[in-house]
Amino acid sequence: MTELQQDQPSGPENALFVCFGGLSNVGTLSGLAALEVVRELTPRKACIFCLGALPARSESVMEKARAARRIITVDGCDKNCARNIVVEAGFQPTCSITIEQDCGIEKKPTFAFGDGDLQKVKQAILKALQE
Repeated sequence: MTELQQDQPSGPENALFVCFGGLSNVGTLSGLAALEVVRELTPRKACIFCLGALPARSESVMEKARAARRIITVDGCDKNCARNIVVEAGFQPTCSITIEQDCGIEKKPTFAFGDGDLQKVKQAILKALQE
């Protein structure tokens, strides 16, 4: 049995719901930074949850989200799609990050970002997980 399979019954400590919208740099950064965080911390500590499962009312995702210590939303822009979906599903995020405002990264075309931007977003997520 793999580590991830062992984690599934109880779920991860922290739920990350991220925009991961590929039409802008900040949407792309939300997903890439979250992936780096999960890789660094392991899926037991933090996991990217399926944002689309919330409006679909997937009971397994809802149950694991209810069991999580923290729910962190990461949005690229001020539309805050991830946060709005999480709230509409009945959850109150522990922390909500909006990359444009919180990381000071201007919204641009998809791959208009550098490693420094990625690290800035990653650090914002790691900080949210420690609060």
